[in-house]
Amino acid sequence: MERKTHYDSILDRSRRITWQDDCYVDLQSASGSPSSHTHDLDWIQKHQEHLQRFMTTSFLEGILAHLRQVDVLSSAEETKIKEAARLQDQVHMLTTIVTGKDAHSWDALRGFIESSECQAARLIISHDSWVKEHKEVLLRRYEQYRDRDSVSCPKLSISSRTLLLVDGLSDIQQKEHDLMQVGATRGRKRNHLRPLGLTKLLEPLTRVSLPPRVSLTVGVAGIGKTTWVRHFIRQWSRGAVCTDVSFVLPFTFCELNSLEKVSAEKLVTMAFPHLTDPGVVLSSSCRTLLILDGLDEFRHTLNFSDAAPCSDPKKEVSIDDLVTNVLRGNLLPDVAVWLTCRPGVASLIPGGLVDRVTEIPGFSPQDIQLFLNHHFSERDFAGQIWAHLESHKILMVMCYIPCICWIVADTLTFIMQSETQESLPRTCTELYAHFCSMKAEVGEPRGREPVKTEPLHGSNRKLLGNLGRLAFYGLLKHKYTFSEQDLRASGIDLLLSQSSLGSGILVREELAMNTTYRFTHLSLQEFLAATFYHISSKRAIFDLFSESTMSWPKLGFQNHFRSAFQRSQQANDGHLDVFVRFLAGLLCPAALKPLAGLLALGKDDGSQKAWAAGFLQGLLVGGGAVVSLREVNLAYCLQELQHTELLRSVEQDLQLRSLAGKLTRAHCVVLGFLLHVSPQCSEQTDLSGSLNFTTVKCLLPQLLYCSCLRLENNHFKDDVMELLGSLLSAKDCHIQKMSLAENAIGNKGAKALSRALLVNRTLTSLNLRNNNIGSKGAKFLAEALKMNQVLVSINFQNNNIEADGAQALAEVLHCNRKLVSLNIRNNTIGAGGAKRIAEALKTNRTLTKLILCSNRLGDRGAVALAEALAVNHTLLSLQLQSNSISNRGMSALTRALRLNRGLISLNLRENSIGVEGAKNMARALQENHSLQDLDLTANLLHDEGVQAIAGAMELNHGLTALHLQWNFIQCSATKALAQALLSNNTMQLLDLQENAIGNEGVISLAKALQTNTSLHTLCLQGVSLSSSGALAIAEALLTNQSLQTLDLRGNAVGMEGAKALANALKSNRSLKSLNLQENSLGMDGAIFIATALKGNHQLTYINLQENGLGESGAKVISDAIRAGAPGCEVDI
Repeated sequence: MERKTHYDSILDRSRRITWQDDCYVDLQSASGSPSSHTHDLDWIQKHQEHLQRFMTTSFLEGILAHLRQVDVLSSAEETKIKEAARLQDQVHMLTTIVTGKDAHSWDALRGFIESSECQAARLIISHDSWVKEHKEVLLRRYEQYRDRDSVSCPKLSISSRTLLLVDGLSDIQQKEHDLMQVGATRGRKRNHLRPLGLTKLLEPLTRVSLPPRVSLTVGVAGIGKTTWVRHFIRQWSRGAVCTDVSFVLPFTFCELNSLEKVSAEKLVTMAFPHLTDPGVVLSSSCRTLLILDGLDEFRHTLNFSDAAPCSDPKKEVSIDDLVTNVLRGNLLPDVAVWLTCRPGVASLIPGGLVDRVTEIPGFSPQDIQLFLNHHFSERDFAGQIWAHLESHKILMVMCYIPCICWIVADTLTFIMQSETQESLPRTCTELYAHFCSMKAEVGEPRGREPVKTEPLHGSNRKLLGNLGRLAFYGLLKHKYTFSEQDLRASGIDLLLSQSSLGSGILVREELAMNTTYRFTHLSLQEFLAATFYHISSKRAIFDLFSESTMSWPKLGFQNHFRSAFQRSQQANDGHLDVFVRFLAGLLCPAALKPLAGLLALGKDDGSQKAWAAGFLQGLLVGGGAVVSLREVNLAYCLQELQHTELLRSVEQDLQLRSLAGKLTRAHCVVLGFLLHVSPQCSEQTDLSGSLNFTTVKCLLPQLLYCSCLRLENNHFKDDVMELLGSLLSAKDCHIQKMSLAENAIGNKGAKALSRALLVNRTLTSLNLRNNNIGSKGAKFLAEALKMNQVLVSINFQNNNIEADGAQALAEVLHCNRKLVSLNIRNNTIGAGGAKRIAEALKTNRTLTKLILCSNRLGDRGAVALAEALAVNHTLLSLQLQSNSISNRGMSALTRALRLNRGLISLNLRENSIGVEGAKNMARALQENHSLQDLDLTANLLHDEGVQAIAGAMELNHGLTALHLQWNFIQCSATKALAQALLSNNTMQLLDLQENAIGNEGVISLAKALQTNTSLHTLCLQGVSLSSSGALAIAEALLTNQSLQTLDLRGNAVGMEGAKALANALKSNRSLKSLNLQENSLGMDGAIFIATALKGNHQLTYINLQENGLGESGAKVISDAIRAGAPGCEVDI
């Protein structure tokens, strides 16, 4: 350590005081120049923060003793400093006192610290320079990866993405292959995960929690774990994240693989020679982060039960024991650790050692599309690739992994740029075959020559074979990174490995301590392993799974093929699943064609493919009562083999809902596969009318990963609910919406569901419509809903829960703060049940939709609900259809509406509301401007009541939809509504169906349409309209440019009216839907309409049914419309 000149002469040991073991401080001092004194003061002020941060109690005692000895501090001042509560306060008091004195005092403090040999002094003096140098070294080292790690699309760059905070690893992450994890979940994340940015990686989650010591980040192969680590290091080196961390020490397990025995301090010195004092870096004085990247690439298996304990950072131990002790906290307990690895290996770490688990999310479908549009905009390649991925969901799901997304996009673009007009790959095997062919041809201008099928070059064939050997035996040993020695052992020339083929398949990593090689992606290693096995199995006489020749003889391809699948089925971790998929796929001629010049394939008459298909289908039949993902992998193999008869048959039955009675065990396995890849199941899995207890039990593990599951009309009883309850209770459950409508679920089944809802964290919507839950079952579910904080919508329609069940649900509304939609239609809850719910609504502030239709509420129930509406401004939609509400109940509701400012939709259909009730509503609408949708269908409003409402419309500026069908309305009320439309500019929908308004009323509405610009939908079904009314409507359409939907069903438009409407359609550009069903148009009228549509490009739907056209006439008109307006849907 450098010291000031006047401290260069160190006194002998007898003239130095001891204040800590083996630490002496020079008592000699010398006077300096005035400028040096000023520098001393500046030095103290500059190091103020470090004095506070790195000071220890023992070092402070030494400073105080020295300053007392040289008469800088008085006894009283020393006592005052020591009486300060915290160490930082004592340091602050010391510097305040010293800087307030003369230059001699400043010089004494600085001199003592600079002459000290203790760790605290070294950190105070040199911390900033050490950290600066270390950041510069890391930035130089990791800046070289910037181009490789960066994504030019800003929205997909790591800086705009976040990690996901998870509770731990799910079962599928612990037990299944990476691609099976992605396939089963379709790359969807669990919906309750919390985002966590890199800036908060080491921060506590709450004010009362501690920062994590060991953080684990998991992600499937190719998801970008190392890219995230490199990005973090670059950001930290620039001071953008974790600024309180002094040192970041990144290591990859590829580097650690080259070591046998080493100490923690020696390891730091080897990787970072500029850190000459590793003891300080690893001490508790500094905040240090140790990054261990890629545990899955470690050649050792960590043994947490038998590892020899070690707490000495200077002691050399085996590298696996060193890592184990660091994770256990025996070694470097004050150093934070960030560990990354694939999920399967992460499961081997005892959960108690990890303080925080995060997961790296992959590409969503929107991200994939964004990626394609950004990188492949030329010649619409992005659109073509996206369309291909949409129709081949297996490839789409794999693109969840960014690395594979690159492979897919590059390969498909290469094929489209070639002049061979080859079809795009439909399976993963075809894709990787084309990828290898593409890499073998790098340097050939794309599009100039077709892909050669003759042998390309002997060196490429030899290289690919040796790469296959390396890949296969590496896969068996769970080895994914290789040394130069490994390459030579497999016969790979290091120079040849840097050829176009080699460099496209192998990635060379020059690390701080060694050089390693790995395949571009794990799936590519598995593909090449399969090509090696495919070629070798045709001539091998011993078991290829044993590198030794000391194994039982195996003759013939079929024996080797069978052996591979036996090994795959027996593997607990599924690490051979994708290998056998490729192995099956290589029996398909379409997959072998791109490899014809790269592999010694020989001739194949197709018999092996047929045999393999029979063998795989035979495996589908066997097995236990439950379909496992290992068995679903067999269906993936059939897909790769392109033997899809069974797959297509089950998919067709799934689409047609005709699976009932057909679900053999083989069908269940295939159905499990379709749940992963079928477009039919991507948004919603509909198994209505298809399942029973046995098939549910068989499919249970596969149903876990559906996001929206419809199980309606399956005659499920309570025993099935026990199974579904276990499904919803599972940690792996991804189900967000479930419909169990139209079954036979009783209160015991409801109890099983309630137990599941207590622990489930994914289900947001549950539909129990038309079951037999009853009041007892409703009480069970209500108890669960009091605790559940995820479910937002539940449907109890037609379950006979009665007043007791309504009371239980009311108790839920008092305490639940998540439920937003509650449907208890047709449950005979009566006025008493309504009162309980109304009471809860007075305090509830989360429910936004309440459906109480057909519950015999009467006026008493309506009055109770009105009282709640007067104070509740959260409820947005209230449905009270068919509840025998009369003017009395209406009066109470309208009084509440004058006070309410939240309700948007009110349904009062099919009640007994008369003229008085309508007038009360009109008065309310003059004051209430929040209500948007009012449904008064099938009441007793008559002209007088509707005229009052029409008068309110001239003043109201909130209502957008008014339903008045079946209300005995005639001409005078219609004229009032038309008059209101002249000034009202908010009404968008007016429904007057089945009212005898006649031509006169229609004509008045037509006149209003000529000036109104807000109305989008007008429903005039069955209003006694004839040709004169139709003429008026047609005239209005010539000028109106806002009406989009016009319903004239069940009138008498006739040929003359049709002709007028046809002329209007030629110029109108707003109307999109026109319903002329049952209007006596005749053939001539239909021809007028069909002819007009040739010039109308806006209409998307027209209904001409029941107009006396006859079958042949209907076909002629239909063909004419489809020819003239192909974008228009025709019902005729």
